[in-house]
Amino acid sequence: MRFLYQKWDPRFDQSKSKPAFDRLNEIFQQLLYISSGDVGQALKWLTELDKEYNLTAEYDNYGIADFIKELEERGYIKYDAEEVEVVITRKMERSLRTRALEEVFRNLRKGGAGQHKTAHQGKGLEREPETRAWQFGDDANQFDSTGTLLNALRNSPIDQFSLTENDLRVYETDHNTSMATVLMIDLSHSMILYGEDRITPAKKVAMALAELILSRYAKDSLEIIAFGNDVWKVSIDELPYLSVGPYHTNTLAGLELARHLLQRKKHANKQIFMITDGKPSAMYENGKLYKNSFGLDRKIVNKVLNEATQCRKEKITITTFMIAQDPYLQNFVREMTEANKGRAYFSGLNKLGGFVLEDYVRNRKKNV
Repeated sequence: MRFLYQKWDPRFDQSKSKPAFDRLNEIFQQLLYISSGDVGQALKWLTELDKEYNLTAEYDNYGIADFIKELEERGYIKYDAEEVEVVITRKMERSLRTRALEEVFRNLRKGGAGQHKTAHQGKGLEREPETRAWQFGDDANQFDSTGTLLNALRNSPIDQFSLTENDLRVYETDHNTSMATVLMIDLSHSMILYGEDRITPAKKVAMALAELILSRYAKDSLEIIAFGNDVWKVSIDELPYLSVGPYHTNTLAGLELARHLLQRKKHANKQIFMITDGKPSAMYENGKLYKNSFGLDRKIVNKVLNEATQCRKEKITITTFMIAQDPYLQNFVREMTEANKGRAYFSGLNKLGGFVLEDYVRNRKKNV
């Protein structure tokens, strides 16, 4: 007998069985996330990786120049004459979102038919085992034929079969609802401090969530806002290009804008997802930026807690995804969560995507 250890045998390395373009494109797209959509920088890094790890050595007559040419032929990159540089196209932006969704959502349990389930029963898509009496307006596809016939037999006169409205039974179904979400992304300087890249996973999660909603939850809405010293709206197409700036963290302005955006929505459920790694350290006061980077400033914190309470009054749930481990920052998140009656996740970067998408799909409170 002979044993073959496939895991370490290069002949069974699945990555090397892929076409050259597919293998290099996977690496290139990861580099685009990190470079905030800078094609030139990503290609420079790819060239350096090829030099160090011989990425193209196994492919005959195929090099980085061939890969760049194929990227352009397939419509993933184009030459911008005005900016005199190479940029990614909308096709690549969509590909980045799709890849992010596949990466984050790969191991999560798939939801129902593109809707969000609630604890309520009503008109929906997924049948429950329980039945009830038929009511006017019920979907005929949900009739319980067995229960209906048994009722008719039970209520019919001897030697005569009759079916009346009172005999009809229908299955209960999950009530499906729509969701309006505002995703807040922290772009303060702390997102890249201490040699840890926190903004890249945050962007990938935002792209995955955007693609999930666009492809599976068409009736839902998603608004994305970035916050630092100030706050501003971000389109889905702009997500790959987000980068950290020399900003403080104006959580208050972010929550205020998110609440105002949700006030305009007519969806049954409204929520705010906030991805952050730091404490609120700035706010506007009388038109000027009040900031304090040293510890938790109660003046700022109290304003944030008041805004969280206002969101609760307007039935807007705040879910905070905290990617920092400092106990005093976690205590602030707990305080804000209590004020809003919302949810909080204290997540490492490798689990951030799972928490965000799983919470969105399941749409229920969880303790992690």
